[in-house]
Amino acid sequence: MFVTFFTELKSAGVPVTLREYLTLMQAMDADLASRRVEDFYYLSRATLVKDERNLDKFDRVFGHVFKGLELLGDGIEAEIPAEWLKKLAEKYLTEEEKKQIEALGGLDKLLETLRKRLAEQKGRHQGGSKWIGTAGTSPFGAYGYNPEGVRIGQDESRNKRAVKVWDKREFRDLDDEVELGTRNIKLALRRLRKFARTGAPEELDLDGTIKGTAHKGYLDILMRPERHNSVKVLLFFDIGGSMDWYVKGTAELFSAARAEFKHMEHFYFHNCLYEKVWKENRRRFQETTPTWDVMHTYPHDYKVVFVGDASMSPYEITAPGGSVEHYNEEAGVLWMERVTRTYPACVWLNPVPEREWPSTHSIMLMRQVMGGRMYPLTLEGLDRAMRELVR
Repeated sequence: MFVTFFTELKSAGVPVTLREYLTLMQAMDADLASRRVEDFYYLSRATLVKDERNLDKFDRVFGHVFKGLELLGDGIEAEIPAEWLKKLAEKYLTEEEKKQIEALGGLDKLLETLRKRLAEQKGRHQGGSKWIGTAGTSPFGAYGYNPEGVRIGQDESRNKRAVKVWDKREFRDLDDEVELGTRNIKLALRRLRKFARTGAPEELDLDGTIKGTAHKGYLDILMRPERHNSVKVLLFFDIGGSMDWYVKGTAELFSAARAEFKHMEHFYFHNCLYEKVWKENRRRFQETTPTWDVMHTYPHDYKVVFVGDASMSPYEITAPGGSVEHYNEEAGVLWMERVTRTYPACVWLNPVPEREWPSTHSIMLMRQVMGGRMYPLTLEGLDRAMRELVR
């Protein structure tokens, strides 16, 4: 298994060496991992990864090779995985049954009711319609169904209807070195080009050199600044949650934009833009950047592109406190309007197929906030978006 891990890392482009592998084996012989998967993860990462840009590749290979390993005690124990129990307990309802379930009547009422349930509940519940539990129609819990609820203890979104998410989630940064499946994304982005020559003279001006030499009668070498795309781009990426399904396409766009634009900055947000964004998803709760600072740092001539599925509770856009992860004092729509006023050239790219947009209230709401400037994350959609930005 360890040899497979080593070869998979090399295949994924992580520059591991035989010496590092032997060092890991020596550490395992010394029992430094204490037979815990978590300890082995950090031990192997510290031993085999020399560049933080390879952390994402390492995580993907580790999850693939060691998926399903559990902690081993002094004896051999057999336990039914918790994931199996959760899936057995999932609630599946017919469309008629879903229509009979009503929301509690707004975000404030939902949170007030949750506080009461936390104070009153004494044990575990399953299959009910009131208490915090699993596989029921209560607004609070996991693996059930309710049109508006607080998701607690569920690994991922199923119905895209949670108003709040209780669990803390960790998301990965996008890999700007991912290989594109097609070069057409780069070709679409090239519509957003405006070439200029600025900076230090580092490139030979062949025509100028020939003319100068002919005019002066001796060799007159002239240099000029390198020609580059002077367009400045500001990217905001929605990351995590339902966006996990669109990571590949988003990473390809990120990689292509890195190659095409010399002046490009990017930030991450989750679902809707609020008062803060961040640069690294591993430190998203410790190192954030106020949205005001972004608008005051990058001038209004930047082209702004939002990338996200816009699939969320409408409260996350319209209501103070509507964010699934923190209490936002101002509604997300206010921050979106501030950004679109600051940057006239602004579009939203949505990986959800355009034909499915009308079935999700929040997508249509965000499209309205963007003044209709929402485009599908397809080659045709990219072409339309780039035409909009150069108008």
